[in-house]
Formats: sequence, structure tokens, C-alpha cells
Amino acid sequence: GGDAQFAEIDPVFWPLRRVEASLLGGVWSERLFHASDYFEQLYDWAVKLINDGKAYVDSQTPEQIRGNRGTLTQPGVESPYRNRSVEENLELFSRMKAGEFAEGEHVLRAKIDMSSGNINFRDPVMYRILHHDHQRTGDTWHIYPMYDWAHGQSDALEGVTHSLCSIEFSHHKPLYEWFLDAVGIAKPRTEQTEFARLKITHTLLSKRKLIRLVEEGHVSGWDDPRMPSLAGMRRRGYTPNAIRNFIERVGVDRRDSTVEYQLLEHFVRQDLNQTSLRVMGVLDPLKVIITNYPEGEEEWLTAVNNPEDPTAGTRKIPFSRELYIDRADFMEDAPRKFFRLAPGREVRLMHGYYITCNEVIKDADGTITELHCSYDPATKGGDSPDGRKVKGTLHWLSAKHAIDAKVHSYDHLFLTEDPNDVSEGQDFTDNINPTSLTVMTGVKLEPSLTSAQPYSHYQLLRKGYFSVDPDSSTDMLVLNQTIGLKDTWAKLQAKQQS
Repeated sequence: GGDAQFAEIDPVFWPLRRVEASLLGGVWSERLFHASDYFEQLYDWAVKLINDGKAYVDSQTPEQIRGNRGTLTQPGVESPYRNRSVEENLELFSRMKAGEFAEGEHVLRAKIDMSSGNINFRDPVMYRILHHDHQRTGDTWHIYPMYDWAHGQSDALEGVTHSLCSIEFSHHKPLYEWFLDAVGIAKPRTEQTEFARLKITHTLLSKRKLIRLVEEGHVSGWDDPRMPSLAGMRRRGYTPNAIRNFIERVGVDRRDSTVEYQLLEHFVRQDLNQTSLRVMGVLDPLKVIITNYPEGEEEWLTAVNNPEDPTAGTRKIPFSRELYIDRADFMEDAPRKFFRLAPGREVRLMHGYYITCNEVIKDADGTITELHCSYDPATKGGDSPDGRKVKGTLHWLSAKHAIDAKVHSYDHLFLTEDPNDVSEGQDFTDNINPTSLTVMTGVKLEPSLTSAQPYSHYQLLRKGYFSVDPDSSTDMLVLNQTIGLKDTWAKLQAKQQS
């Protein structure tokens, strides 16, 4: 009841809420509101309800109160203390406030209708006794308001125009209105509006369960890139514009439905394609030596920063005798439809030259350690003056200029679309994907990323979109993989329409 119920949660969520609001372009109030700000007013209103014959002190045990509440098909049973006099109720309530009774000995209940079809109207509890120090009021209070009693009045006192609740609170709305009427708050006033919770496949949005993920160490914290918090999505590289577009597409409804995670990824990819600078990075380096390139020489080639944004300009990338390519872009015994590098085959280096693999160098264990290739000086910029065509284009780096990095790659945190879909006796944590995080070391990046700032976005050509992690250092850049290049949602939509 009240913010006493959230004594351990608010200190965690308040700073996150401020950060998350600013991420989406919102302005968060400098004032933090607490239900405890209104304890005196709520108490005075409770006294008013007692005087008006609309509230009474019940001395039944909690078990008796629950047992006498009735069911959806059976009315409740009135408390034997329901018709206490106003004077007796006022005295008992005052003594409850003073701390004279044990926890559970008495409660204050609204006197409404024990036969109502809406169970929330069956004399709901307004106050309970709790001898715990409060994080803001200390030991001043020994009674604390329940949620339904504090909710509407707190909203009205704060000038809230629309109180937004998830759909399960729709049955509480008549009680919300009843309490406002009972204390004399005139219309126009706060209006409670309910909507269905947002549900996304492979994702949990339950605060209670997300707390467990953090406290039990399943994730590194609230800003873990696998978390559905805005702080986590920011660290992953999801942009405010993409999130807003996703929410606008999903809309607000009163019916429960589950949204495909790929739809969120679609909007993330769409936004990053327009805004991310293009760079080259090699996740699993394999050295290439251009044997006919002059030793000791280097040149700086021009590359476009973002073909979707002409204002993004260009950058210079170094080319030298020793390069890195991704190991996955070479195959010694390549099939016919493998259009990347192989012995005797020619490929194009992005922004660079045509190269041909002439020799494969291996160590004593048979592991390929480097490739010896030759380049065609006439193909600078990626075109051949004689008109010959190649089918493969590779990204690459100058070995001399490449900087060291580490990459975090992510998969869904949960194995199934519904994380709560577990066998009897299991917990939702049994559904956690053990390979949701992969750490790749030994990664090489082009030198333009030397001064990359935390949370900045890049597309590693042919690999996907990445965000600079705030844990990066001057010696080691850390990239979080935001999303791959392939738009599975767009493909799914196109397939359904065809």
C-alpha cells in the first residue's frame, strides 16, 4: 500500500526513469512525488469517511476478511464490526495511528456493498497497521494507505489529468471514482484510462521479473544491452527515433496482443541506415600480404561516410602492403558459388583495388596464417579499366593502422517467444538463453574510430550496426552489436503480401 510498498524499488527506478525520459526526448519533472507527501491529507479524508458513515474499523483477522469476501458467484459476508458507531471507529482509528495495536489487529475499510458484482466494492481495506520505519517519514506513521485508497486522491492532489493504467486495473476504476466522490473532489478531475500492456516476443516487461534478472546476476545491470529497459536499449544502440516509431506503429489498444521482436528491429535498422556512419571492421582477422605493392609505402583512399546522407561527407582510409580481411571471406577449397577470396580467384577490395590470391601460408598445425596476393594498380577505386567484372567485394583494413577492439554480440535473452512458457516446476529463468552474449576479442577496426564517443552508432560494412560501449578505453574500444543488416521483418511482410 502507498509508497511503503515500493520502499526498496523507488531508489532504483527513479534515476533510471529520469535518464529514460530524456532519451526519448521527454522532460522529466525536477520534483519527485511520493504518496507519503499526502499522508496527513489522506488520514484527514479517512476521518471524513468515518464521520460520513462510509468507513469503519474492522477487527477480523486477515484470513477472516479474505474468507468473507465472497467469490464472483457468491456475495461477501458483512463483518460483525461493520456497524460500529462513528465514535468507536474514530477512537480505534486514532489509536491505530498512534501505534497502540499489533500488525493485523485492525484495518480501516470503506463501507460500500458486500454483495456488489465488482469484488473491489466489497468493503475494500483502506489502511493497515505496519510498524516499519518509512524511508521518508521514519517512525511517524504506524498505519499506511492501500493502493486503491491513495491512488485517485494522490492523482487529484498532483493535478494529474489522465491516470494511465494497464488493463487489469479497469475493475478498480469504479472504486477510484467512488473514493473521489466520497472525499468531495469535484469534476472535472483526474480520469483513469486503461490500456493493454505491451508484449514483445522473447522479452519480459514485468518489473518484478526484471528485478530478479538484475539481482540474481543473469544480466550485468539495468543497462545491460539485453534488457528491455530504455537504458539497456540505448547501450545496445537502439535510437530514440526508432523506439518512438515502433510505439507509434504498435499503437495503444485495450486488447492484449504480442508484437514480433522483428518489428522493433525493423525500425531500429531503418533509422540506423539513415544516420550511421559507415566504417570497416574485421571481426576475425586473417592477414593478407600484397606481394607486388611497394614495401614501406601507404596511401589514403577516399570513402563515403553514409551513402544515404550526402551531408555526412567522406573520410580517408589507409591502404598498405599488409592488410586484414575476415577469415570467413577466404576458403581454400571453395565451391563454385563461393564468390569471395580463394586461391587463384580475384575479388574487389572496397574503395581499393582488385586482388588475386596466389599463395596460402600455413603453420605447423595446418592453420592458415596469411595469404599472399597481388593487386592490379589500374583498378584503384574498385573499377577495372578493361571492363572485367568480379563477383566478390570484401571489406579490409591496413594492418599497420588498424586499432584493437572487442565486440559484444547479442541474441535473444530468452529461448522461447514467451519467456513464461515453462514446464511445471520450472521458473522463467530456466528459459534464459545461455548464449545470449558472445564476446569477440582480437577485433580490428579502421583508425577513424580512434576518437569514437560512447553511444555513437556505426555500420560495420557487411556486418551490421554497432554502438560504442561506455566501458571503452583509450586502449580498447568496445562495440555492442545493435542489429544485423538483414531485415527479417520486411522480408516476412513481403512474403505474406505475395
